[in-house]
Amino acid sequence: MKNYVNSDFSDKIAEENNHLNIGSQWFLRTPERALEQAYKMALKIKDIELEHFAGDKVSSQSGDYSQNILDCFQTDVEKYLKIIKIRVVEFKVSRFFIKNSNYAFLDKLKLIDEVLSRYKNEDLELSNSNVVAYSQKPTLTKLESHQQPPKNSSQLTSKLSLENIEPVTKKTGIFPRSIGRTFRKITNDMSPSSEQEVLRNFQASRKITKRAINCLLLLILIPLLTQELSKKFFILPAVEHFRSVESTPIFLNWEMKEEALKELQSFEEELKFDNLLKHSPQISAEAMEEKISLKAEELAEEFKHKSNSAVANVFADLLGLFAFAVVVVINKKGVIAIKNLLNEIIYGLSDSAKAFIIILFTDIFVGFHSPHGWEVILESIANHLGIAADRNAIFLFIATFPVILDTIFKYWVFRYLNQISPSAVATLKNMNE
Repeated sequence: MKNYVNSDFSDKIAEENNHLNIGSQWFLRTPERALEQAYKMALKIKDIELEHFAGDKVSSQSGDYSQNILDCFQTDVEKYLKIIKIRVVEFKVSRFFIKNSNYAFLDKLKLIDEVLSRYKNEDLELSNSNVVAYSQKPTLTKLESHQQPPKNSSQLTSKLSLENIEPVTKKTGIFPRSIGRTFRKITNDMSPSSEQEVLRNFQASRKITKRAINCLLLLILIPLLTQELSKKFFILPAVEHFRSVESTPIFLNWEMKEEALKELQSFEEELKFDNLLKHSPQISAEAMEEKISLKAEELAEEFKHKSNSAVANVFADLLGLFAFAVVVVINKKGVIAIKNLLNEIIYGLSDSAKAFIIILFTDIFVGFHSPHGWEVILESIANHLGIAADRNAIFLFIATFPVILDTIFKYWVFRYLNQISPSAVATLKNMNE
């Protein structure tokens, strides 16, 4: 019997060692695996270029395709480029921790760098009409810094028109800026290439909108999925395993303990009340004590799970923030597209709509009733992270942060909105009065 137990124990140890060896080999092969996946994506891009664009870059200048077909190719290329960037980052990070003097990967890395450099300067095709009219901000400067050199006269004209447009916040001259814009509009309408320019602007605007919506969905879904899935399948089981020791405290803070005691006291009083009623069956003192003991164990298990969930929330939220940052870093063009789309929407609103939105948001965040909302938000965050809600800290935050927001808002109205849309400021003052 003793030999059988020892044999079973040694088999378990051998099995655990086998799992550890497999995991160790998988981890040590991470740089090679990441680089191989990036290399495959680079080869797919090269295949598209060779098969459909005569070895040139995937763009409207390299092939005679309709817009829908070109969009399909560009969507595939963008998808492959994102995978390449993610895997290259994984390769660099894992290779930093795993020391390896083997440089057999240089040829693959060279091809990957060639593909990335070829599409590095690809940028959003901004229209020089509506988008530029509403978004004369530093965002436009960032976009222009990524643009390709113009390959024909129409692109050169578009680029020059973008560079020569004066900012909206520039100090007004003798004549109103609207007169100059009107004359420029008439001149553009009379131009022989106006139809092609309008079509090109529409295609560029549609591309920006698609990219902005895709990036916005990624910024919302990827952090949420990362937070939920990592908590459910990895973090929470690990926390429950490490906190399964009997000496581990059940409650993370005094608020949890107070809530559990209130529930237990309410249950005990309910039992006593039911016992005093004549139409209910009488319960002995021993049976009542046993029910209270079972309820206490149930509450202990419930609040232990709450504590484990709160600890897991901290790490899951950090992973969600990290995923959000990764999406922002990798998909910079999408972030720029979101900025331009928001600029176009906001500056395209009427003055009354602008004033209404400004008043709505200021009343919510810095208005008379905003302290109650801030209090609920801060208490919810504290409960989510398993922290006791300190009333003094909450009141101090409410007394300072909305005031800072209100100051920033008033400065923005005075500094920028008053120059961009004076009529919106006048409407805002009238609505406030």
